[in-house]
Amino acid sequence: MIFPVAGLIFGAVLGAARALARGGNARDMLQWAAVFAMIFGVIGMFVLVFIERSYT
Repeated sequence: MIFPVAGLIFGAVLGAARALARGGNARDMLQWAAVFAMIFGVIGMFVLVFIERSYT
């Protein structure tokens, strides 16, 4: 399904926006975007597993 991919995209945008709001440069934005993308991607994977397991 689409939840892990959506989590990756949402996390990357949120991380970059957070770094920009704190006055970070491009490297800071890349690092925050990568970390948030990983976190939200894992959360999306857990949501996907929960949904798939609850319907069977």
